[in-house]
Amino acid sequence: MKRCYLNAMATLSAMGNSSEQVCKVLKSGQSRLTQTDRFSLGRSLPLGLYEGKLPDISFVEPKWQSRNNRFALAAICQMRNEIDAAVRRYGASRVGVVIGTSTSGIGDSENFLIQRAKSGQVPEGYDYGLQEMGATAAFVAKQLNVSGPVFGISTACSSGSKALASARRLLRSGICDAVIAGGVDTLCHLTVQGFSALEAVSEQPCNPFSRHRNGINIGEAAALFLVTGEAQGVELIGVGESSDAHHISAPDPTGAGAVRCMSAALDDAGITAEKISYINLHGTATALNDQMEARAVDEVFGAEVHCSSTKPFTGHTLGAAGALEAAICCLALEEGFMPVHHWDGAFDPELPMINLVAEPNTGQVPKYMLSNSFAFGGNNISLILRRSNEV
Repeated sequence: MKRCYLNAMATLSAMGNSSEQVCKVLKSGQSRLTQTDRFSLGRSLPLGLYEGKLPDISFVEPKWQSRNNRFALAAICQMRNEIDAAVRRYGASRVGVVIGTSTSGIGDSENFLIQRAKSGQVPEGYDYGLQEMGATAAFVAKQLNVSGPVFGISTACSSGSKALASARRLLRSGICDAVIAGGVDTLCHLTVQGFSALEAVSEQPCNPFSRHRNGINIGEAAALFLVTGEAQGVELIGVGESSDAHHISAPDPTGAGAVRCMSAALDDAGITAEKISYINLHGTATALNDQMEARAVDEVFGAEVHCSSTKPFTGHTLGAAGALEAAICCLALEEGFMPVHHWDGAFDPELPMINLVAEPNTGQVPKYMLSNSFAFGGNNISLILRRSNEV
């Protein structure tokens, strides 16, 4: 099987838009959420907002003018040199694009719908294509002028991880020599109000695995990678997927689906559970998810492996979460640390005891990391990453 490497990486989130900023936050354990009612009028919520400058889109067609696409463009700009070199090397037809998202341009469509409600007419400049789930993938391909396979993935919170798994399949099948893959999701009223309707949103910064946990914080992010077979960067060595279909929004409380996908990722990587230095937990801080995931981690790995949820730093970035958390693992592998678990320290006695990271452990160089993403409908995926110089 052809090996798969994450050769270049770009992120922007509430943690910032550079590797230096992200590493500083992950080591310090300081939450970067913003308290605001911007997407929940009259109810102030902590959100993982990115408030940096975004580039303008040069294409004049209205369907490209979304905040989601501007996020993607900002990420592309961070690694444009590496992407252009890959296009020159392999040819435009051998470079694909796979982007996970759950919102696409829905936030921009909301503004047009408000205008329509007030005026009774569809505003000039509105294009439904803004919110198509494949829109950001198509935009990235147009921006880069590549003509390999281009598609979007929308499997809720596992979308970004699924995009990386799809990129690996495109490489292994021989269809592509390089793939720009990852996740992009931007905040909108639909997601904030939707999760509020599910009574899953916390009015305080999220507190994963605490006995006081009471819900998630929503965030926005972009995390894109240049994925090739060239041995550099971080290697994606294991992918495990499962679909437990227990409930439309609640996870299987036994953790059976999570156990299956973590075990499948280990089998795919050809390693034992003892090899994993660190797990980036899905860790949403909802009662059911944390209960399920703690049980699953305990069953597969026991109580020794280091774990943390990084969602208190970014919010739950939904379709971008899996890719963003894979990027966090890549940085941690390259820089030799483990992201701190930010919480109140009040472990839930009803959960199995898992080893939550209290310090960045910079003296213990991690070799293998696993990242979990568990989505609505039991759409689960686990990724295993290692430094490319490890054998």
